[in-house]
Amino acid sequence: MIAWWIAVLVIGLAAAILGSSRAVTYASELAYSYPVSPFIIGAVIVAIGTDLPEIANSVVGALAGEGDFAAGNATGSTITQMTLVLGILPLVGGTIAIGRQRIALPGALMVGGLLLGALFGADSSLTRLEGLVLVAFWLASTVLIYRKTPVAGEPTMVAFERRLARAIGGLLAALAVVGVGATAAVTAFLEIAEQLDVPIFLISFFAASIGSSLPELVVDITAVRRGERDLAIGDIFGSSLIDATLVMGIGPALRTLTVDGTLVVTTGIVGAAIVAALTITLARRHHHDWVTGVGLLLIYAALYPLMMSI
Repeated sequence: MIAWWIAVLVIGLAAAILGSSRAVTYASELAYSYPVSPFIIGAVIVAIGTDLPEIANSVVGALAGEGDFAAGNATGSTITQMTLVLGILPLVGGTIAIGRQRIALPGALMVGGLLLGALFGADSSLTRLEGLVLVAFWLASTVLIYRKTPVAGEPTMVAFERRLARAIGGLLAALAVVGVGATAAVTAFLEIAEQLDVPIFLISFFAASIGSSLPELVVDITAVRRGERDLAIGDIFGSSLIDATLVMGIGPALRTLTVDGTLVVTTGIVGAAIVAALTITLARRHHHDWVTGVGLLLIYAALYPLMMSI
């Protein structure tokens, strides 16, 4: 049985990697078709697509009554992307210029979303009203980021109008492939992990979040290697914001969920502290290189003993 799930895992990962390559191509065409920065394209359009596995996991977890899975997946994915995924990028793509005005607002909103989720989960439950508030927080944050983010940090060019429909359709199709492939990989990973009798919150916080963050990882590595650094940073900050708000809220918005209040509060506060420190550091340095990359990987590694001790 495990051999079957390993095969599904490999096929799912392959599909996610292939889909990511095409997603970056079409997203770049779309970004250069309008006076909108690649950062916004990454933070809004690409982020929604690469976060489909997390959204799906939250919905499935909620329908199954697994509140710990839904909550752990949300906070775990946020922290995984802001440490593990972001930390890998400069190691494979070189130094990345960081615009202070671009990351300050998404970072602050992410901190607010994480703390709000921790507050809501402190009583060991997430109600439908609290879920709807988190979803509304994401919608308002997206509009605010779109309006306040400076225009184009990378050179833009005009694309032919006849190619716009192709770019939009191709992007959605490629992201669908990424989402389906990653979801299959996550499902297989969870089936394997559950046979090892690992607690559900830890499975979702570590295993599920790593698996569901694969689209961000493969899409952003591809983007960085192609010189689309604003697109990659936008996707990481945008998808992490989605995890902290929309993914955390969409499950309980469907039905009230029971969660481990201690773990939800702890991971929410830890995540908020990490995001705040990271945003301030990158904003001051104006670039992300191997030094901050290694630092983020060490922070992620330190989470394992921390979580195991709770």
